[in-house]
Amino acid sequence: MKPRVFITRLIPDIGIKKLQEVAEVKVWSGELPPPREVLMQEVKEVDGLVSLLTDKIDGELMDAGKNLKVISNYAVGFDNIDLDAATQRGLLVTNTPGVLTETTADLAFALLLATARSVVWADKFTREGKWKTWEPLKFLGQDIYGAQLGLLGFGRIGCAVAKRARGFDMKVKYYDLFRNEQAEKELGVEYASIDEILTQSDFISLHVPLTKDTRHLINKDSLKKMKKNAVIINTARGPIINEDDLYEALVNGTIWAAGLDVMDPEPPRADHPLFKLDNVVVLPHIASASIATRNKMALMAAENMIAGLRGEIPPNLVNTSVLRNN
Repeated sequence: MKPRVFITRLIPDIGIKKLQEVAEVKVWSGELPPPREVLMQEVKEVDGLVSLLTDKIDGELMDAGKNLKVISNYAVGFDNIDLDAATQRGLLVTNTPGVLTETTADLAFALLLATARSVVWADKFTREGKWKTWEPLKFLGQDIYGAQLGLLGFGRIGCAVAKRARGFDMKVKYYDLFRNEQAEKELGVEYASIDEILTQSDFISLHVPLTKDTRHLINKDSLKKMKKNAVIINTARGPIINEDDLYEALVNGTIWAAGLDVMDPEPPRADHPLFKLDNVVVLPHIASASIATRNKMALMAAENMIAGLRGEIPPNLVNTSVLRNN
């Protein structure tokens, strides 16, 4: 009898077909994430669960899955999963790292360019028929070439953003819990403290994971330390920024602009105050949204699941300590 797998949303066919070779697969086809009660019901019958970052996978849900062995997260991040609860129950948790590095770095730099040069605001202005003449004082932005870029978090994605910054002759400093001296030599970047990043950077790009220590890392106090011409970019996780504090900083001219691919919560309410500001670009969490990348993520999620169902160590096991318990 084939194992059973539930996928919480439609993912690219390449991943679904790969899973169908070895398992009975059921897919939630709704546009929105499955309701909690649906997840609780579906997990009762399955050996594997392919989840998205929009699914809350906690101890209660895990306990409902009596046959559950593998949770394959279709994402790099896994803050939607209670990792300790999974480990305690002997469940394998996997993710899809590395594959979306370059795509996300592209998007981070696209946001940097768009916010610095008022691209979205100017596009809207033009489409609304407001362009009457060339204006010497309209849509004045910030130069990117030769500017100071600060990276908070210097993993794969942060490092890839630094590579792109070289093409603009940007001076790059980074902060991370782990210093990367090899990258410093290869990319000409400089290690700095968080305060140095905040006070010296013209552009700040966030690439830290969401933890209790990074939640609201960007708040009223940190925003006050930034330059008035500073632009902040977030392609990591929404809760890293206190959005109320960010709104005040943007309205009061404490910083210049913000480019956000993530928010807290997601989706935000339709009347969110940030949407009223012209110096903000907000995207619906599309950093990994290229055809090639999403296909690779689907295939990776399937391969992780298949390995776990076969009793093998998945190639992208997150909670490696679970192996000591099995």
